[in-house]
Amino acid sequence: MDKDRVAGAAKDVAGKVEGAFGRATGDAGTEASGRAREAAGTVQNAFGQAKDVARDIGDAASGYAQDAIDAGSGYYRDGSAAVASKVKEQPLTALIAAGAIGFTLGVLMTRQPRRRTLRDYYR
Repeated sequence: MDKDRVAGAAKDVAGKVEGAFGRATGDAGTEASGRAREAAGTVQNAFGQAKDVARDIGDAASGYAQDAIDAGSGYYRDGSAAVASKVKEQPLTALIAAGAIGFTLGVLMTRQPRRRTLRDYYR
């Protein structure tokens, strides 16, 4: 529980008491002051509740992220073990596949510059 919720509840109760005292004595100023304090306490209590909800959402998101990280690391370990076993079983095939992938990436990443024509210079 947030300290703003406790302080807000205390202001709310104090405002109700002050407002009731003002009504009982017929003092409009005291009654208005009590209602203002009550409203301030209600707002502070709502602010504390919002902070609690935000904190709970953050904790839940952190838990979900940690679960995703744990699952992802498990998939990574399983995948790397499977690839390692296939490479040990068929090293020549793995070498050829790695070379083909490297060549393809090299071709895709190095692009020839576009040839310029006279139109490019005289536009």
